[in-house]
Amino acid sequence: MRVGEFVRLETSDGIGTIRLDRPPMNPLNTQVQEELRDAAREAAEDAQIRAVIVYGGEKVFAAGADITEFTTTTYQEMTVRAAALSGAFDAVAKIPKPVVAAVTGYALGGGCELALACDWRVVAEDAKLGQPEIRLGLIPGAGGTQRLARLVGPAKAKDLVFSGRMVDAAEALRIGLADRVVPAADVYASAVELLKPYLNGPALALRAAKLAIDGGLSTDLASGLAWESQLFAGLFATDDRIEGTAAFVEKRKPKFTGR
Repeated sequence: MRVGEFVRLETSDGIGTIRLDRPPMNPLNTQVQEELRDAAREAAEDAQIRAVIVYGGEKVFAAGADITEFTTTTYQEMTVRAAALSGAFDAVAKIPKPVVAAVTGYALGGGCELALACDWRVVAEDAKLGQPEIRLGLIPGAGGTQRLARLVGPAKAKDLVFSGRMVDAAEALRIGLADRVVPAADVYASAVELLKPYLNGPALALRAAKLAIDGGLSTDLASGLAWESQLFAGLFATDDRIEGTAAFVEKRKPKFTGR
């Protein structure tokens, strides 16, 4: 287990859990953001970690930024800090492995943006999600206007960002903000179950698939297709491609090594 004051990276059976622990509501102050960035980089680089869960604990995921910091932050200070804030969440989004947010309680503001940086969201039945920054005279500043619109569409994203309202788990599932809704007590276990199929999969192919999809969303179709072709061709240099194609021909289950 690798430990910061408020963020831990715990590893078990191929799953790395990035655990937020700043009770009672896991506010994402500057220190938490930097520890989150460090944990994401470690999870990305550790070959023993095949998939990642971002988890705030049994009671709350993260209720947003530490607003007390905002009351004294100047424009000049935030022009320097804003890119680093967004970058901390981007470090999670760029983990080249399957990543799921296990959401209990509240995922609001920066907490919702952190969940959006993951590949999937397993959400407790009684959870609330939202981007309430507008109520502070602000907008989401760590991916909320961009990742949310790409996930649920621009009209629904504008509804949530313009109003600042919270959505419950049922609505989150309906609009695509949640991928699974389960009882609160089952959130972490359900996240583990979602990731299990990938733990013994072809790690380099999974990495390429994530890079292809995420990279393609930020460019035009022709560029995305060219990017996909490069990643596809590159996988022909891997041991897992040799094993996977041979296993198919030999009608057996492949034994991937992640190389």
